[in-house]
Amino acid sequence: MNATVKAVINRLYGDYLMPSRLSQYERNLVLAKEHGYKLVSIKDFYLSNQNSDDASSYLIYRHDIDTDLRTTRKIFEIEKRHGARSTFYFRLSTLDYKLMREIEEYGSEVGYHYEEIASYAKKHRVKNADSILANIEEIRDEFIANFHSIEKEFSRKIFSVASHGDFVNRSLRIPNHRILNSSRVRKACQIVLEAYDESLINSLDIYIADRSHPGYYFPISLDHALGKYRRILFLTHPRHWETNWGINTKDNALRLFEGLAY
Repeated sequence: MNATVKAVINRLYGDYLMPSRLSQYERNLVLAKEHGYKLVSIKDFYLSNQNSDDASSYLIYRHDIDTDLRTTRKIFEIEKRHGARSTFYFRLSTLDYKLMREIEEYGSEVGYHYEEIASYAKKHRVKNADSILANIEEIRDEFIANFHSIEKEFSRKIFSVASHGDFVNRSLRIPNHRILNSSRVRKACQIVLEAYDESLINSLDIYIADRSHPGYYFPISLDHALGKYRRILFLTHPRHWETNWGINTKDNALRLFEGLAY
């Protein structure tokens, strides 16, 4: 079968036909507890990791809320049932302050999933990295303004942020977290941690990310990592765990429109 056709079929299945995988998500969580892992947010792990004598096993949950708030809510409810803590990173397009406040009040973490480089490139149809770098301070100012606006509405201090990956970033070969390569930005926003900071990444034993159908996990499945690695960071995206026809159709249409416009 042609690789492109196969990819389209897999995408259609993952977006519209795939059975919910949330029961598997819950089983992994229960299994981690049985293995003695502390189920924590990025913030909690980062603060605990300041103690070099800590020999605990950690499963650090990170959720990038790219599109699907309905499934985000379901994941949050599963975690509450089992006393798990995690970090939820919201984009400008997925901000839900009611849910965000519930998450923080429960004891998990809310952060900003930012993408100002990609947004700038799409708005101005920038096709090369040099043009981005020439305007990086303007982009950083936009990030600062967005960050403060979110904090004001949220009425809580944001500890960490995480760069969103967009097709434009891949085209330009410049990630959004280039914005945070600036002490000015970090100081202006009082950001303690970016999720791709080496101080976090180098403290892990393995970094596992979910994937769309049919891969589901990379580089290995979470259940195979439990008991073998002591410090695991598990990155998820809600749309990979349950289909949401309306949201997936809207997101796919937006991606097509942005690609054509760019």
